[in-house]
Amino acid sequence: MAIISALLIAAVVAVLAGAMLTRQSVFTRSLEAEQLRIQGQWLLQGGLEHSRQMLWDARRKDVLTRLDQPWARAQVGAFAGRIEDEQGKFNLRNLVNRQQVDAEQLQSFERLCRLIGVDPAVSRRISQRVIASYVPPARYPMLRSLDDLSGIEGLDPVVLQRMQAYISVLPGPTWVNGNTASAEVLSAVVPQLSLAQAHGLVAERDSGQWFINRGDFVNRLRLPQVVVDAVQVGITSEWFRLQGQARREQRRVTIDALLHRPEDREPRVIWSRVGV
Repeated sequence: MAIISALLIAAVVAVLAGAMLTRQSVFTRSLEAEQLRIQGQWLLQGGLEHSRQMLWDARRKDVLTRLDQPWARAQVGAFAGRIEDEQGKFNLRNLVNRQQVDAEQLQSFERLCRLIGVDPAVSRRISQRVIASYVPPARYPMLRSLDDLSGIEGLDPVVLQRMQAYISVLPGPTWVNGNTASAEVLSAVVPQLSLAQAHGLVAERDSGQWFINRGDFVNRLRLPQVVVDAVQVGITSEWFRLQGQARREQRRVTIDALLHRPEDREPRVIWSRVGV
C-alpha cells in the first residue's frame, strides 16, 4: 500500500512539474516575443528619425529636391526602407481647388491614367470619389492614402499597386516636382509634352542636369507654345513617404509614414501606420 501511495504521489508531482514547466515555457516565449516587438519598435523609431534627419540635412544644403540626394537611396541594415517624394507624383487633392473641381487638373489626371493603363471608367470613378470627399457638402471622408480607394468598383489590387508609383494623396494641393517626377507624370501635367519627349527630358535630368527653377524647366521643354505661368511644375518638395521594416530574428515590423518638410522647419510626421 505504501508503495502504491508513493507511486501516486510521484505521478502527481510529475504532472504538476510538467504543468509548471509548460507554463514557464509559454511565459518565456511570450516574454521573448514582447522583447522582439519592443526592439522592432525602437528600430522603426530609429529609422524614422534617421529619415527625418536626412530630409532636413538635404534641405539645409540645397533648395532643390533631387533624386541624387542621400534621402533618395534605399536604407539597408537593421532598418530597411525607402523614402519617396510624393510631389514627384500626381496629387489627387489637386482635383479640388477652393472647394471647386479644377478642370485642368482633372484632365491631367485622366491623361495620366491613360498613360499608366488605368481603365477610363475606373479613372472616372476615382475622380468622382475624390471630388465627393472635398467639394461641399462632402459625401465621403477625406482620403489619407490611395488605399482608401480600394473599394472602388473595377479597381483591382494590381492596378492600385501600379498607381502608387505615379499618384499620391496629400492634405492640400501641390505642384509637381520636375526633379523627381516620372516621364508619365510630366507628360500628364504638361499637355503639349508627349511621353517620348518626357522620357528624353527625364533622361537628360537624371544624367545630372537638374532643373534649377520653373523657367529652366519650361525652357528645356523646347515647346514655344507653353507659357511659364501655366505650368505648375517646381523644383522643390515638402511631402515625402517613408515605407520600411525592421526585422529581429523571425519577427518583422513595418512602418508607413507621411512626412512634411516645410521650408523653414524640420520634417514632422503627419501620420504613420505600424504593422506586424
